Amino acid sequence: MRIALDTHTHSVASGHAYSTIDDMASGARRAGLAGFVLTDHGPAMPGTTHHYHFGNLRVLPRRVKGVRFFAGVEANILDTEGRLDLDDRHLGRLDFVLAGLHEICLPPMDRERNTLALVRALENPFVDAISHPGNPAFPVDARAVVLAAWANGKAIELNEGSFRVRTGSKPNCLEIARLCAETGTLIVCGTDSHYKDHVGRFPNVKALLREARVPKELVVNRSLAAFEAFLDRRAADRKRQATHPGT
Repeated sequence: MRIALDTHTHSVASGHAYSTIDDMASGARRAGLAGFVLTDHGPAMPGTTHHYHFGNLRVLPRRVKGVRFFAGVEANILDTEGRLDLDDRHLGRLDFVLAGLHEICLPPMDRERNTLALVRALENPFVDAISHPGNPAFPVDARAVVLAAWANGKAIELNEGSFRVRTGSKPNCLEIARLCAETGTLIVCGTDSHYKDHVGRFPNVKALLREARVPKELVVNRSLAAFEAFLDRRAADRKRQATHPGT
């Protein structure tokens, strides 16, 4: 299966990543991608950038080094209510919003509370997808999280970086991929790259998609057109919810 865009990348602005935006774009081009999403960490991550960084992403061109550029964030979930570390005003200016659990921003809880945090985040109209839900540090009810994504028209991430840095992720990721295939829940594939040479490299995620028999139609970044259509649907959903709360 072709993955045309990388929906999870970090630049030096994240504080613990090591390439510039131009570097990441060049990495995407070398990997044969049509584009990438810059998802630097939200302000609660130690060493990362100020919220002003996200407001000012609008100064960047829509193409960088020959590939399509999307402005995004990996926002940190701060509590069991799914509260994020970036306000709605800044979230609303971005193309794509990931939300995830990180130990340094919210210590791991029990399965019920970890699950609640992800479900509540998925109910946030500005959140488009959940990052690395297979992280074994945060055990969750995978079916409940996948069904919450399905019910809200959101996506679940399969994270290539988890196979490098989150030991024990594969069984959880495989379960999640199979549940997405079973329920028709959308998937995004991100490398979680913190260095330019990792952008667009998806060997483990592609193998997982095959093993779980995920239909290609569920992978929203299978093509540039499919990803842009997903973003258009999400923007329409936010507009409808703002006009008719609770729908």
